[in-house]
Order: sequence, then C-alpha cells, then structure tokens
Amino acid sequence: MTGCILLEGGAEFGGQMAAPDRRAIELAGGFDARISIIPTAAAPDRNHERAGGNGRRWFESLGARNVEVLPLLDRVAAERRDIADALSASRLIYLLGGFTRYLGQTLKDSAAWQAMLDAYREGAVVAGSSAGAMVLCQHYYDPESGQVVEGLGLVPNACVLPHHNTFGRGWASRLTTRLPGTVLLGLDEQTGMIDDGENGQWMVYGGGEVTLYRGGRAEAYRPGERLAL
Repeated sequence: MTGCILLEGGAEFGGQMAAPDRRAIELAGGFDARISIIPTAAAPDRNHERAGGNGRRWFESLGARNVEVLPLLDRVAAERRDIADALSASRLIYLLGGFTRYLGQTLKDSAAWQAMLDAYREGAVVAGSSAGAMVLCQHYYDPESGQVVEGLGLVPNACVLPHHNTFGRGWASRLTTRLPGTVLLGLDEQTGMIDDGENGQWMVYGGGEVTLYRGGRAEAYRPGERLAL
C-alpha cells in the first residue's frame, strides 16, 4: 500500500498551511506518527538549524508529538545507515525548501532516498515545499544554472513551479517550450496539493491556487477542488 504525496508552493510553516499539513498528519496516522524533517536544501547557506527548528515547532503546534529534524545535510549523511533507518521508520517525511539542485543531487540514488521510497511504499506521506516539492517530480528547473534537471521521479511527467503567485509564474513560458509533454504545476505560496483522492486524484488545500499547464492550456484549481494529473 503506497502512501501519499504532498506538494507545497512555499511560505510554509504558518497561516493557511495548517490545512494541508494537518491532513498530512492525519494520513500519516495521527498525532503520534513519526515525522522527520529533512533540512538538506537549507544547508548550503547554513540555514538548516533555523529552518529545521521552524518545521519542528510548526508541526508540534499542530498537535504532532513525535517530530525530529534529521541531520541529513550532505551526500555523506545521505548514505548513513542510522539516517536511512530513521527514514524507513517515518510516517511523514518533509523536505524543506532552499537550494533545489543541491537537494536533488544529495538525495538522488542515495540510501536516504531509497529509505524514503521504502517508507512511501509502506504507506508513509512524502512531502516537500518549494525546492522540496520540485525535486520530488520527474523534472525540476534549477534557477541557478537555468537548466532543466532530472528529479527524483516520485511524481512522474510533472514539474513544479513554486511561489507561482510571486515569481514562479514567470518560469511557465520557457518551461512549456522545454518540457512540451510534461504537466507544469504552478503552486501558489501558502498552498498545497495531496493525492489523497480516488484513482490518485489530488485535492488542493491552503490559501491560493494550483495552476496546471498542459496541452497549451492553463487551468486553475482552488482549495477544496480536485484535479487529476
């Protein structure tokens, strides 16, 4: 029994992000479920301790009682057996935002990523915000190099445009050209989507919209609405 995926557009850990995050806790098994915060993407600018602490306090404020920030900061840590074991035992795994390509390269083909997949296949929720959501898809856009990069592939045939209501919308035209057969997911800040519906349908949660770019069209979905990839 596979678990669920939560993709968020950024500006996490506050406000209307309570809606998708509470749903993720519920899907993970409730307030005693083991939650692991992954601060990898915040490591390059040494923001991991602050960002990880924000994540832990946020989930605890929602009622979660078993939240840990794992020291998964680089490729060496991504191969550590104790970290992989902790991930395998987790019921909700949350990837923070930050440096997208650093996160993707750190996790790709690593023991930590394999452990996340194992947990997901056993019913865990795998979540990511901004860069964390981007790397979970088949493709992601690396704003530092301007390149499209192969992601971790948990969400096939998709590419997330985070912060869509601020700067992410500006990526849509170039990526529509460079990824013509791929669904682009424009995620507003304070907004998430979870594939918790029948036949893998996704529900929109939070305060903004999810915009799907496919087949030359853009379709917007508001909180409470379902969509299919």
